[in-house]
Amino acid sequence: MRVLSRLVRNRNTQILPSVLPLHVRPFVPRPFATSTTTKMAQEYKLKGVTSLDLKPGDKQEVEVEGLDAKVLLLNAGGVVQATGPRCTHYGAPLVKGVLGTDGKLTCPWHGACFNGKTGDVEDAPALDALPIFKATERDGAVYITGEAATIKAGHRKPKFKCKATGGDKIVVVGGGSGSLGAVEGLRETGYTGPITLISNEGYLPIDRPKLSKALMTDLQKLQWRDAEWYKEGDVDIVQDEVAGVDFATKTVSTKSGGKFAYSKLILATGATPRVLPLQGFKVLGNIFTLRNVRDAENINKAIGEKGKRIIIIGSSFIGMELAVATSKDNNVTVVGMEKVPLQRVLGEEVGGAIQKLVESKGVKFYMSAGVEKAEPSDSDPSVVGSVHLKDGTKLDADLIILGVGVVPATEYLKDNSVVRLEQDGSLKVDESFSVVGLKDVYAIGDIASFPYHGPAGDGKYVRIEHWNVAQQAGRIAAGHITNPARANLKSQPFAPIFWSALGAQMRYAGNTQASGWDDVVIQGSFEEGKWVAYYTKGETVVAMASMGKDPVMSQFAQLLPLGKLPSKSELEKGLDLLSLGPPN
Repeated sequence: MRVLSRLVRNRNTQILPSVLPLHVRPFVPRPFATSTTTKMAQEYKLKGVTSLDLKPGDKQEVEVEGLDAKVLLLNAGGVVQATGPRCTHYGAPLVKGVLGTDGKLTCPWHGACFNGKTGDVEDAPALDALPIFKATERDGAVYITGEAATIKAGHRKPKFKCKATGGDKIVVVGGGSGSLGAVEGLRETGYTGPITLISNEGYLPIDRPKLSKALMTDLQKLQWRDAEWYKEGDVDIVQDEVAGVDFATKTVSTKSGGKFAYSKLILATGATPRVLPLQGFKVLGNIFTLRNVRDAENINKAIGEKGKRIIIIGSSFIGMELAVATSKDNNVTVVGMEKVPLQRVLGEEVGGAIQKLVESKGVKFYMSAGVEKAEPSDSDPSVVGSVHLKDGTKLDADLIILGVGVVPATEYLKDNSVVRLEQDGSLKVDESFSVVGLKDVYAIGDIASFPYHGPAGDGKYVRIEHWNVAQQAGRIAAGHITNPARANLKSQPFAPIFWSALGAQMRYAGNTQASGWDDVVIQGSFEEGKWVAYYTKGETVVAMASMGKDPVMSQFAQLLPLGKLPSKSELEKGLDLLSLGPPN
């Protein structure tokens, strides 16, 4: 069963040859040249490991003698070797993740996936691959072969360095997760032509989830890659905003008057936060939305030395994360239209449990509430001073943050006679993220409606606003550009995943947009903070959410595209997903 079609070819990773064994003297790391350069590989003993007797899907984290480092020893589809021990996204220990019998290795936290045989990234949000090290069993001990620096680093950069040649020109519009996946995917899969990335954000692609989860503004910590990285890959970064696209002449125009010809075009312009069309909200200061670093800077500036009355309108994930992020030393109130927060996605029971968790941080809630207007402050009429609800309630405010959803950022296409936008402003694409009806044009991320082939999806078109999905879509589009013939081949699927900081880390996998859900099966305890909620349509499980139950989400994400998720009835009887063992 397919979820999203992954069209990116994995690169083969060269495995260093073993050295001849020495039987008579004690172990000493022995170097040998890997090339004509000065880099040297050595053999290192693994502490406490006596054999390579691992079954497919088995893994263990072990120390490397002689180095202050660890590796992950695993059997990836019959290949026993070692890899870097931690996910290259946020450093999660991969030994606590899920390793399928085919060698698919999934992070326990955020769903990043690696090929355990090659170390290559197979699913976002990881950007760097894992290094792999040949393992050798000899005289009751196990040794790995590799360079000390690589073993200690535990990751390897993708093949990105390039000196662009002539030929096709690819223009990528947008500076988010999808653009980053596309640009790196193009170079990794062998594209050597010119790449231009046009972004209106004023900085290089960042780790956007950190904005709502922590209101982080330090670009040194937010930017995934520095300027030198893009320079080495010969990617031309243009800080400008797209004004329009002439699909007939294959030209992108920008607001500063720039013209950029393309052979292939990838549109990844993301989303624009909604605002409330109500009295006061468009004219008063200290009313914010959050999408970029400048927004986060403005919010932090308004909060200042803490002790502020913060009203967050909207009980979606962005609103709830901001409530948690700003709750310390501030008076935070969430106003939502639903009965409980996140009810539309998670349901009343789970949403209610999360509300209690966030309330424990001191956050107050006004639910089933409608907003009537915003009034100015008595001391400064240029900024907001209060919010009035439809039931007459007045909430004093020093600042307001809106978390009332987003719309696809496709304003530059609304008057274009060639392309037809969907009702929500998105672009319809196929499994390769090619825009339907347009040649050589791709759309990824928040602006793309694509056919979903997950459980009960039946190929219905959905628009998924997940960081992981956008980045993976960029890689898929890149793979289709560099090798379009693979579009007709059966491809490797992946599952939509996201995570949220709601007082504790929540994981979510699957999707309910295409089918909806009519029941939820809950295992575990909300009071203990360890639970899993399975969302079902009839007997079919379509999605799950969890807290404190890692790596259930990773197991779910591997079983879903295999079509091997259990039924609703099996889960109601108490089946533990992890009891099924390594996905096969």
